[in-house]
Amino acid sequence: MAPRTVEVGLNAAIVAVADGTPLVLVTPAEDGVADGAEGLPFGAFDPLLHRTFESGLRSLVGEQTSHALGYVEQLYTFGDRGRLAAPGDEEAHIVSVGYLALTRIEDSDGEPRETTDAAWQSFYRYFPWEDWRAGKPEMIDATILPKLGDWAAGTGSSAARTERLRLAFGASGLPWDEERVLERYELLYEAGLIEEAVRDGRLPAVRSELPLGRSMQFDHRRILATAIARLRSKLKYRPVIFELMPATFTLSELQRVVEAIAGRHLHTQNFRRFVENTALVEATGGSSARTGGRPAALFRFRKEVLSERPSPGIRIGRA
Repeated sequence: MAPRTVEVGLNAAIVAVADGTPLVLVTPAEDGVADGAEGLPFGAFDPLLHRTFESGLRSLVGEQTSHALGYVEQLYTFGDRGRLAAPGDEEAHIVSVGYLALTRIEDSDGEPRETTDAAWQSFYRYFPWEDWRAGKPEMIDATILPKLGDWAAGTGSSAARTERLRLAFGASGLPWDEERVLERYELLYEAGLIEEAVRDGRLPAVRSELPLGRSMQFDHRRILATAIARLRSKLKYRPVIFELMPATFTLSELQRVVEAIAGRHLHTQNFRRFVENTALVEATGGSSARTGGRPAALFRFRKEVLSERPSPGIRIGRA
């Protein structure tokens, strides 16, 4: 039998925020793949055409979406056996290098950027249990925790699974940690409670009973979970949130974007006090009436903060 070959693919979780909704750019399903599920922009790395992985990613994304990337950082390499293969498949094994990219839907003139067949969709289309801005999602207590509890209790390693459940979903009095996005997704996958687990032939079919978020092609939802977790963590110690903001903004607009990414409501006065006292922003002298109420002061990111201290991020306190 001929040896299996390995190919390198490139995936991009391209994130933007519009009207208080955190968005990811997705592409239509490939023909015959994953029951029509959407996917992240993806393409093969070609060492003859692409000098680096990142240059290859930028080129592929431009071809697929007509969207030029701004901020980009590498996430992780995804290479589990079976991630793209079907039983009996003798094609090359695909190892994907995942990236997080931050951008804005509008260009510098405020006009929407054009895309090809790609579309912007909310994070919470794929991870509805992650959006706590209006309080704890009902599905957690009604569906997720009971099902995961049954799964944890049904094995010889129930103590370890129960502890993972407590940490990931903040059960038994533990606080919710917004950064554990990937851990929560992987628990749901292992328990067979999401469509990807059914598609991959893990536990018995639960597709019709538990539509827990929309599925994605291959392991693209796992890649997106990794990207969201990285972004939620990083905004606390680096000013990456400003990659998602226009050049000037009000403090209310900044708070809405932070809340959209973090998935929970923030105490307004504490947030404003923190942003102003840490000199992350500076007033422009202008004002905006975009909200329709009283004109609000306009601010901009103060770039000097990058050289003044090592961790100029946004504190996310409790509401």
